[in-house]
Amino acid sequence: MISVVIPVYKKTELFLKNLRHNLPFLKGYEIIVVNDDPEMSIKKELAELSVILIENKKNLGFGGAVNMGVKKTGEKFVMLLNSDVILNNDRFKTTLQHFRKNKNLFAVSFAQKEKGGSIVGKNIIFWKNGFLQHRASSNLKLGINAWAEGGACLFDKEKFNRLGGFDEIYSPFYWEDIDLSYRAWKNGYEVLFDPKILVAHFHESTIGSYFSPEEIKTIAYRNQFIFMWKNITDFSYFWKHLLLLKLNLLILLLKGDVLFTKGYFLALKKISQILKRRRFEKKSSKYSDQNIIDKFYE
Repeated sequence: MISVVIPVYKKTELFLKNLRHNLPFLKGYEIIVVNDDPEMSIKKELAELSVILIENKKNLGFGGAVNMGVKKTGEKFVMLLNSDVILNNDRFKTTLQHFRKNKNLFAVSFAQKEKGGSIVGKNIIFWKNGFLQHRASSNLKLGINAWAEGGACLFDKEKFNRLGGFDEIYSPFYWEDIDLSYRAWKNGYEVLFDPKILVAHFHESTIGSYFSPEEIKTIAYRNQFIFMWKNITDFSYFWKHLLLLKLNLLILLLKGDVLFTKGYFLALKKISQILKRRRFEKKSSKYSDQNIIDKFYE
């Protein structure tokens, strides 16, 4: 019933260590590893392990790597695990009961224990300063989640495919999982957070090893603009975004944050792709932005 997809980019030693730890909990499940580093094969390292290996000929980024893995899965449900996620048990399989009870359920997101011992994984979205923004929820109870975190979640593959999977316009990273779940919400699906499924996720970021802080922040800004222009279709919200845009650009420039402006112009370069996707999302959505944002009021 469950296939497991693990995207990998470099940091092979850490990935192999965590995979060997996780394998006893994944016994009997289809495991697909997607190597997104075209410069280094890991075929030899995985030769004796019971996994299916896909090695991308070019780097696709997180969303593209996951999409590639999902295409090869043979089960109805897919669990995503980052290479730095450690399972404590096989309790993830209990998520299937949520899907049996709720036919509109798209995904279940797991609780994640960080290095300092804090538990994260439940998030909300809200509107502020002309942007849809997000933060951790004030509670960790079983309930709806703004998005299924790409590093530790389980989703219905049929709904994933119906939504078109992760949008690779966000490549190489950031906002893909928020975008996918937001589209799921607007299409009438739901995302759940289950605190009983707890994994260790120490966020041994590959991103920070291969991208400078300035590059990471610029990509995050760019992708936030892409998300806004692609998904926010309520006239009132989008008009507020446009009205405050010049002010936001000016304020952050005066504060010395030139990366916000850089991200804006990088997003503008993709405007034709964004508008094409926007037209599709507007046509396919069953619920308004207001409907979705109201769900997460705290």
